[in-house]
Amino acid sequence: MPLIINPPAYSEEEIVNKAGAERYDDDGDEDMSEGSPATPRAVMPNFVIPGDTITSDSQFMPGHGTFKPSTASSKIIASVAGNLIVTNRLLSVSPSRARYTPEIGDLVVGRIIEVGQSRWKVDIAAPLYANLPLSSINLPGGVLRRRTTADELQMREYFQEGDLLVAEVQSIGNADGVATLHTRSLKYGKLRNGIFLSVNGTGGGGGIIRSRRQVFTLSGSVAGSMPSQVDVILGVNGYIWISKHVEQEDDSKAGGISISNLDDAVGKEIYSSQNDEINVDTRNAFARVSQCVKIMTEGGIRVDEEAVIKAYEIVVDWVDSGGEGTIPADLRKRILAEVAEL
Repeated sequence: MPLIINPPAYSEEEIVNKAGAERYDDDGDEDMSEGSPATPRAVMPNFVIPGDTITSDSQFMPGHGTFKPSTASSKIIASVAGNLIVTNRLLSVSPSRARYTPEIGDLVVGRIIEVGQSRWKVDIAAPLYANLPLSSINLPGGVLRRRTTADELQMREYFQEGDLLVAEVQSIGNADGVATLHTRSLKYGKLRNGIFLSVNGTGGGGGIIRSRRQVFTLSGSVAGSMPSQVDVILGVNGYIWISKHVEQEDDSKAGGISISNLDDAVGKEIYSSQNDEINVDTRNAFARVSQCVKIMTEGGIRVDEEAVIKAYEIVVDWVDSGGEGTIPADLRKRILAEVAEL
C-alpha cells in the first residue's frame, strides 16, 4: 500500500500572517514604526513536498528548495521536502534531510574510498567525495620535503581503502564544490581504538552544532568497574568517532612542537592500523555514549559537547542504580527532556 503524505493546509494569507507575527527592519531589529510592512523571518509550520505549488502570487520570489517552471510563470514550486520559510518576499524550503555542505575550517570524520594519483578520495557525507592530497599530510618522522614518486608508491602505507580519519576542510573548489582536506596538525590523522557512528540531521549539518567544541573527553566510571575515559570526535558532517582515551604528551616543558622536534612528535605509529587492547569497561562506555547520541538524534535534538555529557551522566547514574542492557523508554524521555533544557 503506497504511503501518502498529507501536509497541513494553509492559505497564502495564513502563511504570511503566521510569518509576520514579528516585525523586523533590514538590520534584524524589531521595527515599531507605524505602517511598516511585516518582515517574516520565522520557519513556517507549513510542510511541503516536491512538486507542491507554494504560491502563484507574483510578489514572491523563489529561494533555496523552490523554483519557477518558466521565466514567464509566477508559480513557485517546491523541489525538496521540508518546512517553508518566508523571509520578506523570499520563499525557501528547509529540507528535512540533506547532504552535508562543506565549509572551510570544518572538522570532519571521513572514510578513505579510493587511493589515486597523489591524493585520496574521502567520503565525508557530502554530495561529492573530498580530496586529501599527499602534500597535505605529515610524513612519518615529521620529514618536511616535497613529495616524490617514491612517496606516491607508498601511499597505501599511510591510508588505504576503508581507513577512517579526522581532518579539516582546507578549501572548496569554485567550479565543482569539491572539498580539499588536510591532516597536517597532530590532532588530525588516522583513527583507531574506537567505534564509528553515523547520525542523520537536517540542513546538511548532520545534527552536529558547528560552533561548539567538537573534540572532548568523557569521564565517568560505573561503580564496581575500572575508571575509563572516552574521547569523542563530533564531525560536523554527521560522522562521529568514539575511542579509547589517549594521553597527550606534555610539550610545554620542551617549548612545544616546532620544526626542530617535529620528527620526535610524528612517529611511524601515527599511520598504524593495529588497535590497542581495550578492556570490557571501556567497551561498555563506548556503547553508552553511542546510545546517548542515537537517542538525541532520534529525538530531533542537535548534538554538542554539553548535550552528550549531560546524557552520559544520566545513563551512568542509571547503571549505578542497577540498570543494565538497552536504555528503557522512560529514561530516554528523561534524557530528551533534560538535554532540551540546556
